[in-house]
Amino acid sequence: QVQLVESGGGSVQAGGSLRLSCQASTRPYAMGWFRQAPGKEREGVAVITGWGGDDESTYYSDSVKGRFTLIQDKTKQTMFLQMDSLNSDDTAVYYCVADQRVFIPYTNWGPLQSERYTYWGQGSQVTVSS
Repeated sequence: QVQLVESGGGSVQAGGSLRLSCQASTRPYAMGWFRQAPGKEREGVAVITGWGGDDESTYYSDSVKGRFTLIQDKTKQTMFLQMDSLNSDDTAVYYCVADQRVFIPYTNWGPLQSERYTYWGQGSQVTVSS
């Protein structure tokens, strides 16, 4: 079982930056961030799979590519989401996610699909004002 502790978030004006952090209680295989805005579906934002291994890969949604960056502290099993050039569309509750499974049989869930993740953090509110 993986426990996730999130911190960060808050309010910022458009064009500003924020950083979220998430510490896992044990080494995951995949770890990252999802978000959910009011009235919208949950969206995969950024994920790393193959944590610390030779096959490690990073995935970003098109909506944040070039603005958000995942940063790892592998010694502490901590992941940071650096969010730059924020706009009002980024306003949402952000959830840290993790999973220890390398392969999930009988599914074709991609790394940015919520079904792929077993463990979810408590959520952090990010509000961007224009």
